[in-house]
Amino acid sequence: MNTQELIITWATPVFFLLIGIELLVAKLRGREAYASNDAVNSIGLGVISQLIGVFSKLLTIGIYAWCVEHLALFALPEDSWMVWAGALLLYDFCYYWLHRCGHRVNILWAAHVVHHQSERYNLSTALRQTGSGVLLGWLFYLPLAVLGVPLKVFVIVALIDLLYQFWVHTEQIGRLGWFDRVFCSPSNHRAHHAVNDRYLDRNYGGILIVWDRLFGSFVEEDDTDPPVYGTRSPLRSWNPLWANAEVYWHTALDAWHARRWRDKLLVWLKPPGWRPADVAARYPKPDFVLPSERFDPPLPRPLKLYVLLQFALLLGMTTQFLGMAGTASLPALLGYAVYLVAGLCVIGALMEGRRWAPWAEGVRVLATAAVPLLGGRWFGIGHLDGHIALAIAVVFGLSAMALPWLRPSSAGAAAPAGSAAASLR
Repeated sequence: MNTQELIITWATPVFFLLIGIELLVAKLRGREAYASNDAVNSIGLGVISQLIGVFSKLLTIGIYAWCVEHLALFALPEDSWMVWAGALLLYDFCYYWLHRCGHRVNILWAAHVVHHQSERYNLSTALRQTGSGVLLGWLFYLPLAVLGVPLKVFVIVALIDLLYQFWVHTEQIGRLGWFDRVFCSPSNHRAHHAVNDRYLDRNYGGILIVWDRLFGSFVEEDDTDPPVYGTRSPLRSWNPLWANAEVYWHTALDAWHARRWRDKLLVWLKPPGWRPADVAARYPKPDFVLPSERFDPPLPRPLKLYVLLQFALLLGMTTQFLGMAGTASLPALLGYAVYLVAGLCVIGALMEGRRWAPWAEGVRVLATAAVPLLGGRWFGIGHLDGHIALAIAVVFGLSAMALPWLRPSSAGAAAPAGSAAASLR
């Protein structure tokens, strides 16, 4: 486990503690801050982002290390506070432009959209991260390598910038006076996540909001126009793989349908929402209307509790996965990652009320119970302790036995997954 993964792992309990405090504060104020399905989906997408990060280190860290070694103009010391301060400032500046391009260039939006899909705004939204940002995001930070910012400094300041942005994803903290004028704050970032015309594509700063003031992208939150969260093409799904793929898929369809080769390229490079005239004419989409309801398919309380239990177990397994990332073989890591992602997808299908989901979940929990007990093995563990194997078998065996009693009634299951919604007000 590298330094960044170690710090994220240790920070995770703090994240969940703060989520609990936010939930308590909201309840004491009589506000509805969370929905379990939305929070599970957001945190699950953060899990997938971490899983992918284990395999993408060669791209993100390896390329940076190579550039520092071969392209750096200066040999900057690791032990200078000025280097650390300058690196953090420069990283935040580069983040601003990555973030801004992520909203203005469709291929970059296809990755960043994951973070904006939630129709709620709370601390779990901060954990909602893309799995494909690694493909192009690293390009924006190469100036730090060219200037000679050491790899260790780069990794730590990147983590500082990321961790800072956790706390600004809340509606429980109001205006902060002078702080709002200098730093990214909850008020500033609420505006950034809104789909209202007033707020669209504004406030890109990570730590400093000064960049937005300098480059004309700042907007102040207005109490007369409360932010409405989500995207202008709502996801309406709890499937984490579809959340990562939806914009890529729709863009690829538009590129396929476009008659001109120029448009087949431009559809990836233009701002989100741009479509070739011939494609828009043949395959029209409805105009955007500010939504009044949230995606919220009904879920019986017993099944909701079951989903939360299974999700908690998957989170525990993810912690184990990150802990063994530096020692386990690549096939073991890949197999474990596929298992975890599949589990998150099945849980998402359960929350959507898909007819096939209970059967898929039954196969998952039965396999999880049987493999350790019969084989004495687990991902990356050649000889599993018998007591642990038995405990896994009991937990997931009981889960399989409970499933038939938790399935929604046939009348409820017949309703379309997206038919039920909750009011935004």
